[in-house]
Amino acid sequence: MKEKIAESEGKREEIRIGVFICDCGSNIAGHIDCKAVTGYAETLPGVVYAKENLYTCSEAGIAEIQDAIKEHRLDRVVVASCSPRTHQPLFQSSCAHAGLNPYLFEMVNIRDQC
Repeated sequence: MKEKIAESEGKREEIRIGVFICDCGSNIAGHIDCKAVTGYAETLPGVVYAKENLYTCSEAGIAEIQDAIKEHRLDRVVVASCSPRTHQPLFQSSCAHAGLNPYLFEMVNIRDQC
């Protein structure tokens, strides 16, 4: 079943989620099979783009998120990486700069919690 977000004039739009899994060098990848997590994320409803990154919070990682928002018309973004206490504002503002509502960003703490 396809996830739906908006219905206007009888037209429904599909949710388009991008998921970014961060290796964080060996900090995360040393404990989690990031490739398998990325593969699993690709199978979830609404996910149209999933990518594993070495350091998602780097300039290159941020640029990749922003490019994916535009290229894949993402309307939701999930980043699985380090603590939201230190990184959530960075990712939210980066999503906003790419035109995404920053409150449609979700962060999953896989460094501290795993």
